[in-house]
Amino acid sequence: MGVGTPDYLIEAVLRGIDMCDCVLPTRIARNGTALTSHGKIVVRNATHERDWGKLDDQCDCYTCKNYTRAYIRHLVKTNEILGIRLLSIHNLRFLTKLMERIRIEIENDNLLNFKNEFYKQYGYET
Repeated sequence: MGVGTPDYLIEAVLRGIDMCDCVLPTRIARNGTALTSHGKIVVRNATHERDWGKLDDQCDCYTCKNYTRAYIRHLVKTNEILGIRLLSIHNLRFLTKLMERIRIEIENDNLLNFKNEFYKQYGYET
């Protein structure tokens, strides 16, 4: 369906769409990109060469618990399949957590406020 970016998911839910399917989290992982709570990051970039932090400080996935940006960058730059797998695990967990949060916000009748807060933190303009 092509609905996979965080903003598309939120907008789809606001319009009553309750099923989305997209290859985006794994496709961008193959290019060395991670979805984080502060926007997308490209771990291939040199700025992450000595970055010993995790991909996302707000994430509880296996990748963030066990690997640093620098190590994932090394894996991606050397074409080690583990790098793509770790980024895929992270991206899928990020979007799963986002949808879990959206469900909570719907139950609390707070989805529009959440959308605005998320967009601001993620770097989208509202």
